[in-house]
Amino acid sequence: MRLLLVEDDRLLGDSLASQLGKAGFSVDSAGTAREASVLGEQEDYRAVVLDLGLPDGSGLEVLRKWRQKGVHLPVLILTARGDWQDKVNGLKAGADDYLAKPFQTEELIARLYAIVRRSEGRGQALVRIGRFELDENRQSLRLDDGTEHSLTGTEFRLLRCLMSRPGQVFSKEQLMEQLYSLNDNPSDNVIEAYIRRLRKLLGPETISTRRGQGYRFNDTV
Repeated sequence: MRLLLVEDDRLLGDSLASQLGKAGFSVDSAGTAREASVLGEQEDYRAVVLDLGLPDGSGLEVLRKWRQKGVHLPVLILTARGDWQDKVNGLKAGADDYLAKPFQTEELIARLYAIVRRSEGRGQALVRIGRFELDENRQSLRLDDGTEHSLTGTEFRLLRCLMSRPGQVFSKEQLMEQLYSLNDNPSDNVIEAYIRRLRKLLGPETISTRRGQGYRFNDTV
């Protein structure tokens, strides 16, 4: 899943980006309101972590502009501890959740997955499609025969993207956007390589290729 992290503290931002990456997110970072506003409108993110105190403006105004322009991606705002008015204003502006600083990264990750699940109409950390069950917490895949397979970070992000919208065709470009951040420079054939690896686990018919269009997860196989 691709995520936008808006945080002007470079040390905190780098630390969070690293830990969010290990938790299954592909992270783009922004340190200003202007950069955040542009990225949120142009890129396809599954969620945003938005600090309210930015050097060139308020994160709250960024959020308001997104909502006014029809950008409805899930947003978790970061606030100063005890500043209840920031929390109220953020929720009224369209935020989906909030977290007060300082915080534990584990709680941030849990809250992020929760708001993403709600946006997808799910209530559990398990993505069940047909004969397969993807565990977000453990980043593992369970088959209908009971066997469980641990996934690499990239395998998990790719499979979660496909399983989150079964039957939908994803172009290679769309999958690349969800797997990698703007700073990454993957090779052109990386998607094909990971699709081949997943097919060895799932079976060759589970992820089908639409020639000239992309890939889809077949929930009826």
